[in-house]
Amino acid sequence: MRLKDAESTWLVFDGLDTFATVEFCGKYVASTNNQYRQYSFDVSQILEGCNEDPILKIDFGSAPNIVNAIAEDLWPDGIQQTYEYPNRWFMRKEQSDFGWDWGPAFAPAGPWKPAYIVQLPKAQNIHVLNTDLDIYRKGQINHLPPDQSQPWVVNASIDFVGSLPPNPSMSIEFKDTKSGEILTSKRIGNVTVSGNSVTGVTVLGGVTPKLWWPLGLGDQNLYNITVTVTGHQNQTLAHVTKRTGFRTIFLNQRNITDAQLAQGIAPGANWHFEVNGHEFYAKGSNIIPPDAFWPRVTEARMARLFDAVVAGNQNMLRVWSSGIYLHDFIYDLADERGILLWSEFEFSDALYPVDDAFLDNIAAEVVYNVRRVNHHPSLALWAGGNEIESLMLPTVERKAPEEYAKYVGEYEKLYISLILPLVYQNTRSITYSPSSTTEGYLDVDLSAPVPMVERYHNTTPGSYYGDTDFYNYDSSVSFNSHVYPVGRFANEFGYHSMPSLQTWQQAVDPEDLHFNSTTVMLRNHHYPAGGTFTDNFHNTSLGMGEMTIAVQRYYPIPNKLDSVANFSAWCHATQLFQADMYKSEIQFYRRGSGMPERQLGSLYWQLEDIWQAPSWAGIEYGGRWKVLHYVSRDIYQPIIVSPFWNYTTGDLDLYVTSDLWESAKGKVNLTWLDLSGTPLPHNAGTPGSVPFNVGALNTTKIYSTNIKNLTLPNPKDAILVLSLSGEGHLPNSDKKTTFTHQNHFTPVFPKDLALVDPGLELSYNTKSKTFTVEAKSGVSLYTWLDYPADVVGYFDENAFVLLPGQKKEIGFTVQEDNTDGKWVQGVTVQSLWNQTLEKHISNVFGILDWHHGELCFLYNSGSLFQGIDIVRLVTAYSPVLPSQAGYSKIKLNGLTGGLNTIGIIGIIISAQIVDRLGRRRCLMLGSAMLFAVEIIVGSLLSIDVSSKRSLANPF
Repeated sequence: MRLKDAESTWLVFDGLDTFATVEFCGKYVASTNNQYRQYSFDVSQILEGCNEDPILKIDFGSAPNIVNAIAEDLWPDGIQQTYEYPNRWFMRKEQSDFGWDWGPAFAPAGPWKPAYIVQLPKAQNIHVLNTDLDIYRKGQINHLPPDQSQPWVVNASIDFVGSLPPNPSMSIEFKDTKSGEILTSKRIGNVTVSGNSVTGVTVLGGVTPKLWWPLGLGDQNLYNITVTVTGHQNQTLAHVTKRTGFRTIFLNQRNITDAQLAQGIAPGANWHFEVNGHEFYAKGSNIIPPDAFWPRVTEARMARLFDAVVAGNQNMLRVWSSGIYLHDFIYDLADERGILLWSEFEFSDALYPVDDAFLDNIAAEVVYNVRRVNHHPSLALWAGGNEIESLMLPTVERKAPEEYAKYVGEYEKLYISLILPLVYQNTRSITYSPSSTTEGYLDVDLSAPVPMVERYHNTTPGSYYGDTDFYNYDSSVSFNSHVYPVGRFANEFGYHSMPSLQTWQQAVDPEDLHFNSTTVMLRNHHYPAGGTFTDNFHNTSLGMGEMTIAVQRYYPIPNKLDSVANFSAWCHATQLFQADMYKSEIQFYRRGSGMPERQLGSLYWQLEDIWQAPSWAGIEYGGRWKVLHYVSRDIYQPIIVSPFWNYTTGDLDLYVTSDLWESAKGKVNLTWLDLSGTPLPHNAGTPGSVPFNVGALNTTKIYSTNIKNLTLPNPKDAILVLSLSGEGHLPNSDKKTTFTHQNHFTPVFPKDLALVDPGLELSYNTKSKTFTVEAKSGVSLYTWLDYPADVVGYFDENAFVLLPGQKKEIGFTVQEDNTDGKWVQGVTVQSLWNQTLEKHISNVFGILDWHHGELCFLYNSGSLFQGIDIVRLVTAYSPVLPSQAGYSKIKLNGLTGGLNTIGIIGIIISAQIVDRLGRRRCLMLGSAMLFAVEIIVGSLLSIDVSSKRSLANPF
């Protein structure tokens, strides 16, 4: 380490998480307090005086303890939303490390990015720390649309340690990554040195690079840009190569013009993205941290995830704040695949300090990360944080109106007066929005103390501003489009579901594979504990109850004899509801492209999971697709047909929606069938086909009727299959393309359908490596192919409708295989019909509808012998009087009111015992007692169960 000609020695840390003390050669070097910053320390003098082998020592403190101490000094009475560990707003560390409603609170510490020892020789030389490459159109300003006729400008800036000679020179070279051809190579003028940065700017006149486009809009053309810094006699001092692309991306928040008003667009302001001068529909989701421990997140793992994004027809991901600023290799993967990354500064759902020390720390964090990722064409936006304007400020206004002005001032100090100028100083190619969900701005004046004047409130009825996020856990209105927000762009919406059995088995012991087992419940953090509690049964029961109620309202209730199979069926049922709800909402937002709101974006919550748990994710931890990701892939196709049913009035409207930049035309076939596959007479009074001609980036209504006007022999035994076929041109393509899409509609919810066994058969062709599914005897709803553990991948299509006699050939993309190909033997197929068993099982002590928000239940069943029914006992997690215990619904001869009374009292006492002794002991004792009770009751009572519907608690 001690080089004779070494002039300086530096310690460089790309990431320390978070509160750390650095020592070198037994000497104190520095303390750090920001996970998101790069730190460099000159240890030359320490090394010079080091008489022993140099040792680097880094001590990491406990983040929960440190922020608690800070809070005690600064804000002992502060009250903000706590997920598990409190006071996260006092630290510059991944906020979700302290828990969120979809993840754990592990609060890790340690080096999470590479560290280096850098030694520079005595001759003037530098080591590159960071590089900012900003490519934009001449005259471009962040919040204004760029002039596409102007030449490209390159601003190259290098941050370094070391020393530069006077008057250094810079040069650049662009080389096509595919062909290897050099686009241009030239010297940069106007080179300046400021502090530890050297910068040069040049205009690429007479150069016409191939543009980079998002997925589905064109090719992802990329170039390697090499920046060279030279000194006297052309001595190379630094040499940096980055991969980049030429594109403009702009968030249009400008007022609606007269021309737009004339087109039928509602007044207000735009809120949509434009790439290379073209507005487009943003289709995607929100990405959260893929793991609680970032060193486990490899490039291969993220490549698999982003391949699933591409397969899912998603062109944009919102990189949710309160995770981290993504690694460069993740942006690289997005660059290659055409995935736009809406990026955010790491602030979320909290009010943050604005003292000078905190703001100085933030400034260094912002500058470093903006410059680090600015060269990536996938970078779409910088937002100040998550839900600060839309959630936190309204909460203050509602709960403490006298403090509202104060906190608005602090919000503007951090997100507008500090961060906005820092963004604009380091990039001209990216728009900045102070908050992820916002009403937009009234004015921008970069010379003003508050350079952006926010709107905060929409006080103009009939006008639309900003973007929306929306969550409603009242499943009774989940499919009512009248409750969905009408706006310009939807950046968050969703509902939670359970992961699959295979994913649960990665983390849960076999005895815990029950809907409300201890492990399953405590992995559900919706709703959060609000502290570091290990018995969050009250809050989590609310979330479990929401899923249960949603399934009960709309889908056949799983009722399988095998407890693990029943658990798996319940997990799948929650995914069916989630997928259908997202489909309903996405269809609504996409239809908005042709409505007065001119809605041009749908990003659902959320893409993937951080661990094995109930969540809003469409891709489970490990890579398995939920029903949601398959359904969203289908509904994110370029041209779709969608039914909109007002189940209150009976009105049924059919729409065709297109994302293409030119008009498209074709037809939609309407086919009414009963569930055995027989066509309904006269096609139920609807035409057999309807032509369509849909405008560019637009929607059109093709048919409208009312359920009352249909000639349906039995609404419970009917399905409308919609099959679209049309032609059009993909953006930036001269080739005419044929587009197809299939959708369906039933006049009643799935739970009320007269389902029949579709007689599914599955085969595998070893030559083509495809599966063939055929329905032999009936309509197969939600046809679901599943694959075993130890393989990761996805089917070409899933959760689809299959008609009798119809065969569908389906491929499977293998992303990872640990079975040596044997996974093929474990592929299964099922439909909605397979979710249930025949309704012949009685429940002596069945308790119906005891799931409504406040209570959750345990299921314990055992078969005594042939002829004795399944025993079901449900015990409350907390001693709340079961007012909806449902005893009035038990229609059993000989079961007297006295027994009911005893039962209710017994449940209350049992609940107290459960709380005191624990559930496992109580379950073991309860099982033995139940067997005895079942024998006694079975021998004393003559039970007529011929007309009794099987009660189906999911436990």
